[in-house]
Amino acid sequence: MSTEIKTTVAPEEIARVKGLGFLWDKTTEDCFNARVITRNGKITAEEMTAIANAARLFGSGEVAMTSRMTVEIQKIPYACIDPLCAYLAEFGLETGGTGPKVRPVVSCKGTTCHFGLIDTFSLSEEIHERFYRGYHQVKLPHKFKIAVGGCPNNCVKPDLNDLGIIGQLVPVPDYDKCRGCKVCAVEKACPMKACQMKDGRVMIDTDVCNNCGRCREKCPFGVFEEYTSGYRVYIGGRWGKKGSRGIPLSCVLTSREEVLDLVEKTILFFKRDGVAGERLADTVSRIGFDRVEALLLSDELMEQKEAILAASLQTK
Repeated sequence: MSTEIKTTVAPEEIARVKGLGFLWDKTTEDCFNARVITRNGKITAEEMTAIANAARLFGSGEVAMTSRMTVEIQKIPYACIDPLCAYLAEFGLETGGTGPKVRPVVSCKGTTCHFGLIDTFSLSEEIHERFYRGYHQVKLPHKFKIAVGGCPNNCVKPDLNDLGIIGQLVPVPDYDKCRGCKVCAVEKACPMKACQMKDGRVMIDTDVCNNCGRCREKCPFGVFEEYTSGYRVYIGGRWGKKGSRGIPLSCVLTSREEVLDLVEKTILFFKRDGVAGERLADTVSRIGFDRVEALLLSDELMEQKEAILAASLQTK
């Protein structure tokens, strides 16, 4: 492996521009890769053209995709950082996405996907505006990553984020309509094998069912016609050196407002009870999931919102 090139940019400047979304490219002396925020993993043709033009005007002409649905313009000289930001701003684009704060939201394409159960693009953009932008100046104990998935297929791995949201379609079966078919269409359609014939009647094992909605309208006699649309929320997930799967709340939330309130409460909880340098997964483990869940489902954190945002982080 070749020896890393030494940078000519002062360490404090490398740290400062990193906070703006510019990461030093270790193959150069003074160039940085700029992370352009996409809000919900989707950009317009005009924005894409602007990013491509910015790459030609200020960088190497190359663009890389990150694992969190942002776009990196490659090899921007230190002297071109401010001109690049000004150029992108003309098209409503911004750089960022680093530091101990709420990170850009990752979204799958559940809005348009055949399996999608919720409007992921719209929800992700609202989370982006309220919490990535709205909480941008709020310093947290560590990074706080959010992902929105349209269904239990988990394409964007919501349960491996500090907070993950997964679309749900909870069946409300009318078992009285079951005719006890020899070959049950619902049992055949269920990918989780949660629906099975028992004693001549189809039954759902709710401990196995992941609320994917694949059983919807599969029964010709209308056993599975009624459903409750909702959101499963996971907290304390983490991917990386110390992976940790998030734990789902015991209830399925049934309104977007409930979800947005839960996101805000979780951020406030992390700000108040987290220790500088630890991820949310560590905070939840230290305090105990049952206590954390009870807190998130209460009004306590919202009642203390102003005091929490004004307080300093715990350092022990």
